[in-house]
Amino acid sequence: MNRMRLRIAERLKESQNAAASLTTFNEIDMSSLMEMRKKYKDEVLKEHDVKLGFMSAFARACALALKEIPAANASIEGDEIVYHDYVDLSVAVATPKGLVTPVVRNAEGMGFVDIEKEIAALGTKARDGKLTLEDMAGGTFTISNGGVFGSLYGTPIINLPQSAVLGMHAIKDKPVVVNGQIVIRPIMVVALTYDHRLLDGREAVTFLVKVRDYIEDPRKMLLALN
Repeated sequence: MNRMRLRIAERLKESQNAAASLTTFNEIDMSSLMEMRKKYKDEVLKEHDVKLGFMSAFARACALALKEIPAANASIEGDEIVYHDYVDLSVAVATPKGLVTPVVRNAEGMGFVDIEKEIAALGTKARDGKLTLEDMAGGTFTISNGGVFGSLYGTPIINLPQSAVLGMHAIKDKPVVVNGQIVIRPIMVVALTYDHRLLDGREAVTFLVKVRDYIEDPRKMLLALN
């Protein structure tokens, strides 16, 4: 095992041993977000030279939901719970040497385009092996997108000392009931693994439902409505 793989193994096992991990799931109808992305992706690419993906929307949705459920953005230090008034998002990036989690700083104050630019820059640094310790230190919440590899379901492991991690998965067409009619919609299963020492089930489920509601109606993120 190389040094990075040894360090990853050490941190993952530490998380399993220390946290009281529990995972809750939900399904998200991606129709509205996919429509918005289709409508604006070319304009964003032309104006900002960055691809408009789904990660920025989930990052924005999480940042808003974390303000409403602060325990999901907290950490345990000794016998103390430390709450953060900012959102530093750790974004899981797969590299040839292993999984790394560079941090998007102060994501709570960023829009979709700014988040996409930062994620793209960090992803390039990660794949080029140019990430620094500073790039990966101090995140308050993690997002992992196993869907890019085709994962349908998964239970992500908490990135200690954080209290929760959101797992995104592949989008698949499924029959759902809308207004009493069976229709086909693009559905993503999302998972929130959380530390039960910090979050109760009510808070964790509420957080995930808020993320779902923001994604299913992205206009709410512009208005910051609940």
